[in-house]
Amino acid sequence: MPLTRAQPAPGPEAMETVAPAVDLTRLQLQGELQARGTYPRHYRGFVASVVAVARADGLCGLQKGLAAGLLYQGLMNGVRFYCYSLACQAGLAQQPGGTVVAGAVAGALGAFVGSPAYLNVLDALGTIWRQRGLVGLWQGVGGAVPRVMVGSAAQLATFASAKAWVQEQQWLPEDSWLVALAGGMISSVAVVTVMTPFDVVSTRLYNQPVDGAGRGRLYGGLADCLVKIWRQEGPLALYKGLGPTYLRLGPHTILSMLFWDELRKLAGRAQHQGS
Repeated sequence: MPLTRAQPAPGPEAMETVAPAVDLTRLQLQGELQARGTYPRHYRGFVASVVAVARADGLCGLQKGLAAGLLYQGLMNGVRFYCYSLACQAGLAQQPGGTVVAGAVAGALGAFVGSPAYLNVLDALGTIWRQRGLVGLWQGVGGAVPRVMVGSAAQLATFASAKAWVQEQQWLPEDSWLVALAGGMISSVAVVTVMTPFDVVSTRLYNQPVDGAGRGRLYGGLADCLVKIWRQEGPLALYKGLGPTYLRLGPHTILSMLFWDELRKLAGRAQHQGS
């Protein structure tokens, strides 16, 4: 989620580049480009983060960015599921590796369309347009597209495989919604595992300060961000906030897969009855 950032102070004495009282820094931004153990840890886990934000901004602070998040998810997932459904109808998903390719392409298109909403809403969009022009609305898209490509490919491919595996075990009635629920639960683990590093990178790219030309001051792009995090913070830094990430992406994957599968069933039945 996009956050309000404090500008990093020059020199090694700048121990924390994000002001804890301003917004939810998230574990993914804490200690940015600083070696482990050299910065104060204001947030030590999901519960501690929630308590810290609630104390600083009140309970409403926990829902900051909700409108932007809803708009982004609506645009991104609407485009993503529509494009994947078209690929399935065209028979691409039935080819070897087809679900992975279709999921990745659909995810890339969805991320690109939804990227402006990921920044902020209404007044913020107008401000960005005036200050940075049309291109400014897609700041950080270089991190968002690979992030959603990887997540979408893992989500849709593992869901299809997991659902088929659950059906083969015959633990549940074949047409039961519980089959999709179980498939979504298995898929959620794969999604969070492969997506968290890209989630960290995307968060860093979207929230970094920029110069007058709109260029990032901390990272030159996806690869530069990955290398800097690996070298300066260590490889485990790519999994910062893994627990909270699952609490966000896990239910999202489970419920979106369940609802999408059930809606496809309803649409198929309606089409069959109308023919």
